[in-house]
Amino acid sequence: MAATSGFAAVLAIASLLCLTIAPTRGALQVGFYKGKCNRTDVEGTVKSIVAARFARDRTIVPALLRLHFHDCFVRGCDASILIDGSGTEKTAPPNLSVRGYDLIDQAKTQLERACPGVVSCADIIAIATRDAVVLTYAVQTGRRDGNISLASDASKNLPGASLNASQAIAAFRAKGLSASYTVLLLGAHTVGITHCSFIRNRLYNYNGTGKPDPDMDPAFVAMLRKRCPQTSAVDNSVFLDNGTPSTVDNSYYKQLLAKRGVLKVDQNLAMDAATNGTVKSLASGSLSFPSLFGNAMVKMGSIQVLTGAQGQIRKSCRAVNK
Repeated sequence: MAATSGFAAVLAIASLLCLTIAPTRGALQVGFYKGKCNRTDVEGTVKSIVAARFARDRTIVPALLRLHFHDCFVRGCDASILIDGSGTEKTAPPNLSVRGYDLIDQAKTQLERACPGVVSCADIIAIATRDAVVLTYAVQTGRRDGNISLASDASKNLPGASLNASQAIAAFRAKGLSASYTVLLLGAHTVGITHCSFIRNRLYNYNGTGKPDPDMDPAFVAMLRKRCPQTSAVDNSVFLDNGTPSTVDNSYYKQLLAKRGVLKVDQNLAMDAATNGTVKSLASGSLSFPSLFGNAMVKMGSIQVLTGAQGQIRKSCRAVNK
């Protein structure tokens, strides 16, 4: 009976995820730009630019994932994170280490030459991110660009690494994303990094105890301490997935079950009753992470999108049209 119930739970999660991404939001649709950019293949153009960058810099994968996430969680997926200027989203503390802007600029410049004023910066972000993670999910396009970008909005809306699972679920739910989507989207950490400054308290003085976080594997703590000395002038980087850090796969979830989650929010996913089952199913392969992650990216990419006559198609991704 227990095995049957577990299998039923897996089917329920999979069905829920598939059903909730089926309808398009607003005017978003697959193939929106077909025939709209003269003879230029919009998605093919972006793909070639991403492929060229990936060939010499594989860190572009987590960079674009983070860029897309940080854009969508602030005023929706409207490319407002790309706008330059004092007090814009770029200047907010959570966004100071975001990168990948130059790749989006490169794609925008090339597409503007082919069909001026047609392809939005917001859609370029979504397409480029899909191509970077080398998954085959179909990107829905038709977004338009926003014209408001405030650092205060970014600081208020972007969830931090110190959250527990319940807090993360609440933050994602506020954007229309379920607990299952929270687990899937945090799976982007399978190719991400953090820095020692964000985890040092877990390694040396968790909650003021003077000891490491008891929920971490002691051997893992010892390994991370070598990378992150208690006092250091250098803020070293740390892979968030120590299994296969350059591959989008389910290794991240296996690490969580082994108590090798680097960030508190990651490790807590494996311990919270609302997310533990999904983590186990993804780790075991009962749920296919690559395909469901693609679905989750489509879902996230539809957050508060501007379509139709809303917003604008920016001439430059870095500035609002005048």
